Amino acid sequence: MPKVSVSIPTFNRVNLLPFAIDSVLNQSEQDFELIVCDDGSSDRTPELMSQYTDDRIKYIRHQQNIGKSNNMRSGFDAASGEYFIKFDDDDRLTPDFLANTSAILAEDSSIDFVGTDHWIIDINNVRDEAKTQENSHRWGRKNLSAGVVNNLLEVVFIQQSFQVGATLFRRKTLQELGYMQPNLQNCEDNDLFVRLALAGKKGYYLPELLMEYRYHTEQQGINRAIPYLFDKIQYLENYQFESEKLEKVRKNRLTETQLLLGLRLIEKGETQKGRELVLAGQSFSTAKAWTGLGLSLLPVGLRGKAFNALRQMQG
Repeated sequence: MPKVSVSIPTFNRVNLLPFAIDSVLNQSEQDFELIVCDDGSSDRTPELMSQYTDDRIKYIRHQQNIGKSNNMRSGFDAASGEYFIKFDDDDRLTPDFLANTSAILAEDSSIDFVGTDHWIIDINNVRDEAKTQENSHRWGRKNLSAGVVNNLLEVVFIQQSFQVGATLFRRKTLQELGYMQPNLQNCEDNDLFVRLALAGKKGYYLPELLMEYRYHTEQQGINRAIPYLFDKIQYLENYQFESEKLEKVRKNRLTETQLLLGLRLIEKGETQKGRELVLAGQSFSTAKAWTGLGLSLLPVGLRGKAFNALRQMQG
């Protein structure tokens, strides 16, 4: 049994996948298995994977697209290591990620997972110091002390400080929770951390930049935003917290997400559903809601330009 199972779900990223794979092969901790699960890629991913001869690499190819979350689950189901990490095919681990995080789990059996901070890199693998610092501050990691996190539910739900691709888990802990929810294609990582916290699991924060998260143009655009916002609504509606503070945050985020999704749908031309969601989320911002309803009266062909003009005005 390997010490660590590393899973990289992939889909049509043949140009970036080698960087992710090499980041695992170059780890200072070499007791691992690497599982690449391919969600029916139509590019040269199978050809690329056939070139790797390291017997620690397992390649799972789904002939048809089964969805992001289900693909992730296939990698987890194939894992046999004591510890487990999943990270995306456009990201990378730094050489000491596995060694530094697994050492903490080995030292204290009560800790269920170890999360780290991470670099921001661009499409050319260049680290961006300013964006990295901004990202760490935005998600509350600058104010998070090293060690076991006492207020875990607030940290993972309100601050959202933990990033699943920068976290090493005990595999048995994830087995207890069923790992990722099936058929939830977005916000599945947020959902997992909330379920871990609600189950009383113990998380440890290691304030070291041990992973590299890539920002690039594929992550942008209305066609990516709409399914993400639909899933975010589903995720937020799954919970009702006992804490008044957490419930206030959840309800506020739900109305914000309904409003944002409604605006996106109006922009795309799905007018009726868009208006319904804008009205459901109008308490978050009455001004934005009425602006969106006004723009919904324009011909569909003009809406994109009108929304873009508003975005430029707002900076």
